This record gives sequence, C-alpha cells and structure tokens, in this order.
Amino acid sequence: MEASNLRNQGAGTVQTLVSNAKYPQVVMPECQVPKSLKGQRALVTGASSGIGKAVATALGQAGADVVVNYIGGEAAAEEVAAAISEAGVRALAIQADVSQESQVKAMFAGMLKEFGTIDILVNNAGLQKDAPLEDMTLAQWNTVIGVNLTGQFLCAREAVREFKRRGVVKEISVSAGKIICMSSVHETIPWTGHVNYAASKGGVMLMMKSIAQEVAPYRIRVNSICPGAIRTPINTNAWSTPEAYEVLMTLIPYKRIGEPDDIGRVAVFLASDQSDYINGASIFVDGGMTLYPGFATGG
Repeated sequence: MEASNLRNQGAGTVQTLVSNAKYPQVVMPECQVPKSLKGQRALVTGASSGIGKAVATALGQAGADVVVNYIGGEAAAEEVAAAISEAGVRALAIQADVSQESQVKAMFAGMLKEFGTIDILVNNAGLQKDAPLEDMTLAQWNTVIGVNLTGQFLCAREAVREFKRRGVVKEISVSAGKIICMSSVHETIPWTGHVNYAASKGGVMLMMKSIAQEVAPYRIRVNSICPGAIRTPINTNAWSTPEAYEVLMTLIPYKRIGEPDDIGRVAVFLASDQSDYINGASIFVDGGMTLYPGFATGG
C-alpha cells in the first residue's frame, strides 16, 4: 500500500474516533524546512528508510551535505542520496554496520575524504529483536545493545574526535559540532517483551547526557530526540488496520500517529544555531504519549 493511502487510512480512523468523541478533526502540518544548515556536513546512520530517511532528507533541504549510512539495501540508500541531491547539496551513501568499530572508522574516513569534515551526527540506526524475557536469547540481547547503544557510542566518539580537532568555524556554526541521538519514549516507559530495546534506549539517555556534560566546554552540543509512535515499517502492526490504529490512539492524547517528517523537523532545529543553548536534553516527540494518558479519566 502506498504511503499516501496509509496516511489517508490513518486519518480516516482518527476522524471516526474524533467524531465519536467530538474532538476537532486532525489536520497535518505543512511546514517549510528553513535553510538553517547551509555549508554544514551531516552523517545520518540508518538513513535508507523510516525516520533516518526523513531526517537525512530534512537536513539536506536545510542546506547540509549528507552522508546516508545504511547496512543493507544499497539501492534504497542510493535513492535517498539522489533525492537529497535534488535540493542542491551533496549526498553520499556509505555502507557500515555501526556496531562494528572498524566499519565505523572506515565510514568516518570516507566521509572526511569526501566532505572534509563533519558538523552534525545523527545517531539514528536502531532495531528490535523482541521476545519475552525467558525466551530472549543472548544473541537477541547483544544484537540490539550492539546497534542501538554501542553503535551510538562508536559514532559519537569518532564525531567528537573530529569536532575537537577542527574546533569552531564561526562562519559555519557557533558550535564545534552537534550530535543528535535517536532515543525513544522507552528511555522512560518500561516495555514488556522488549527488555533489550528498552534497556538500550535507557542507556542512550544517560550516555547522551554524560557525553553532553563532558564535551560541552568544547562547544559541542549533544541532545536526544525521543519519538513515540511514528508511522514506519518497524511498527506496521500498530497502525496498519483501523482496529490497531484505534488501540494505538488510546496511548496518544493528541490523537494522531507521528510521521517521520515530525522527527526530521526537530532534527533540523537541534542541528541549527537556533537551538544553541539546548544541551543534554531529551526532546520527546510523541503526541503526549509520556503524559500517562491512562490517568486522563482519573486513573
């Protein structure tokens, strides 16, 4: 099913819910991405689809040259890079498994050779390997922690090394560099059956804050985006039918699912000098999922 049809299906479900509850109809925002990143160079991990694709695209629209990292699906990654190039910026697809130190180092070397430096890192690559605790294998645990947490550490370390080496170039940005960690509402909300994923995102939260504290004096900013329910392939079962969507809406006070573009716009803001005094923050983009919606009627 095409994305437009999926969007219409979701909106139709929301409209039904809205009419029953006498709430306003959902209207999606139409926001122009500001050209706030001109001359900057960005690396987005896991950028061949979903949230990563939307973030990489938004950064390109904002004027940044973009490296599109992927682990599988070269054709899809090349398509994303080609689409970003249409905004008049440079884009390059580089394959690397972010959980592997040697591949991360090679990816950064390739980016520096092509673009000269890096100004923005978006640590987006992530996955799920779900199972009840007693059935979860060590391989499932290690795979999720390796990509979702260790991968962010490895990429952040390489980015910080380059940020410190180069320092602030005031014509480009008042910061020496920006790191955006893709976390989740599950850095706060426990999640039965997903203990490896929730643990990885809880780890991302304190890793991000600790790195932010350490590198702030070098004018390096580190923040996290914490998506809630976003319409991506990783969570298709939660929104692909009207019944599933209706159940999902019980968790979201704002009564619509998030779209990847919702995350892309926040990433552009956090990467820009407009957010220069934001450091070590978890920005929740979740329609209010972390507002404990079960208590809206008194608990």
